[in-house]
Amino acid sequence: MSDLHITGLTHSYAPGARILDGLDLTVPGGRLAAVLGPSGCGKTTMLRVVAGFLRPDAGTVELDGRTVTGPGVHLPPERRRIGIVPQEGALFPHLSVARNVAFGLTHRTRAERSRRTEEMLELVGLPGYGPRMPHELSGGQQQRVSLARALAPAPALVLLDEPFNALDSALRAGVRADVRAALRATGATGVLVTHDQQEALSTADLVAVVRSGRVAQCGTPQEVYRRPADPWVAGFVGGAVLLPGTGEGSTARTALGPVPLEVPADGDGGTVVLRPEQLALTAPPSDDTARATVADVSFHGADTLVSVLVPGVDALVQVRATGPVDRRPGDPVGIAVTGTATLHPHRTARER
Repeated sequence: MSDLHITGLTHSYAPGARILDGLDLTVPGGRLAAVLGPSGCGKTTMLRVVAGFLRPDAGTVELDGRTVTGPGVHLPPERRRIGIVPQEGALFPHLSVARNVAFGLTHRTRAERSRRTEEMLELVGLPGYGPRMPHELSGGQQQRVSLARALAPAPALVLLDEPFNALDSALRAGVRADVRAALRATGATGVLVTHDQQEALSTADLVAVVRSGRVAQCGTPQEVYRRPADPWVAGFVGGAVLLPGTGEGSTARTALGPVPLEVPADGDGGTVVLRPEQLALTAPPSDDTARATVADVSFHGADTLVSVLVPGVDALVQVRATGPVDRRPGDPVGIAVTGTATLHPHRTARER
């Protein structure tokens, strides 16, 4: 299993237009890391530097203990032992499935290529598909063949560049699961670039959230979701309830009342972060000044998202409830909090 270490990666496409700004990222061998961030944050640029398609302005990339990019070092892509699964598969349309999968096995005998191709197609759930042509496959099948092609040469690292974008929602979950299972079966280290928060949280071992060319936070999906590094990360990774609050030991004083804190804070004013599923609608309190008012109800089948106006809070507060909710816009309600929150103190001008 091959560790990936990216240190101080910097790249600009034009003077004054820095895309990567000292990006650091470590992916342990055999793990799948999802690189998540808004458009233009540097995700794809990072992937292209790791693959060897771009030379960075500064920084190093080490794979399996070997520097592939660094001061005075730039191994060409074909010498890096990196497999790539691009968007929409990008299969060679004039080659059969078997010849697509075997494309990178040029230094093996015909029997070895045939055996390895069969193994890879079996691994991605397409046994017997070798004679077919790419146009005879569905989008999900093409992505599986693309993964088989990337895994066939036994790469140290597999890069997946938003490979599920072209699939409809019914296919995405199944193909994601198949890709994850194939990576685990081969022990390959993987980096998945995506803008889909749910895809990152449900698929990866690690989630790296990129902002303005740097990793704002990297951790397990549970860590990033439940203990976001700052309010921006919280809002980007799933729904977030952001409340002004002041720390009072193990709780924070907020417009929703005292909220338990995961980490105690005394006297710190800042932003309290909760998730919509931590809130529950209750009967309205007797004190009219503390009442919240339902602004909108959005039913999604398995759950319902209720937007609520809360006195003292500028933005709508989102409450996620299981199943249907017997509330309508204009109804007065109370809000109860479950679990703990994180408090992010306001930064000083020097800290910014």
